[in-house]
Amino acid sequence: MKKTDWPIRWDLLLRYRLIETIALWEGRLTTNHICHSFGIGRQQASKDINTYLRELAPGNLVYDRHLKGYVPADRFRPVVTRGVVNEYLDLLARQQNLSTTFESLNIGLPDSTVVQGPNRVIAPETMRAVVTATRQGRQLRASYASLSRPEAVESILEPHTLVCAGDSWHLRAWCDSNREFRDFALSRFRTSPEALRQRARHNRDQDEHWNREVTLVVTPDQRLTQAQQEIIARDYGMEQGRLEVATRAALAPYVLSRLGITFDNQHPDPLVQQLELANPDQLGFGSKREQALKAVAGLS
Repeated sequence: MKKTDWPIRWDLLLRYRLIETIALWEGRLTTNHICHSFGIGRQQASKDINTYLRELAPGNLVYDRHLKGYVPADRFRPVVTRGVVNEYLDLLARQQNLSTTFESLNIGLPDSTVVQGPNRVIAPETMRAVVTATRQGRQLRASYASLSRPEAVESILEPHTLVCAGDSWHLRAWCDSNREFRDFALSRFRTSPEALRQRARHNRDQDEHWNREVTLVVTPDQRLTQAQQEIIARDYGMEQGRLEVATRAALAPYVLSRLGITFDNQHPDPLVQQLELANPDQLGFGSKREQALKAVAGLS
């Protein structure tokens, strides 16, 4: 691409970024992805893909007649994206946020910045296999290591949901070896998992902790002064010093983690802790430590 060709028109850049992101992280791109995301016709979408391949990234994508779509070439190199998993997360978030139509927007933003920390490393091949198995209800062969079992062990998983919890991604899946549903961090798959042809025998309807809804009651740390508690309550929009957060039991530990609440280790400084869970028994896993370990089994 010549310097004189830059900058790319904004609407085209967004479409090129979608092409690259979908192909890299899902492993299959069709004109429907572009048509449905931008409300354009199939002919224009096809032109966008061809222009991307001709002018920006020759050889990046290969058409697979069996899959009836474009797949990343072996030497795929991101051109209009950075090739990091958060770009896929951003794409998913935008699709959700834009489901509501805004009639008019007149926003003047001041100089701003977004604080970003290091992300856990996830291979595109891992994400593609996980997305395929999850969407198509198939089994997944994976080699997985955890802090409690550092030696990677191969197992057959039956995933039903891909979850992003802040800076980490995990897979909610039935584990054939442990005979229960667990969470598996995508960054801890030691080799690229393989989506098998066999259909999964377990699905989300059988996942008790996934289907059980809980309401977490969060309050300011009671060790703070009344004035300090009122500030914290205002920060989170609490009513009568309580914030009720509805979530799935299986996701509750991640919600609490993002709020800085731990189960069995209260921070000695309430100015750091700030929040606490008023109803730990709501999670229904037994003791505080047991509920923490069982809820995030596979991530420990």
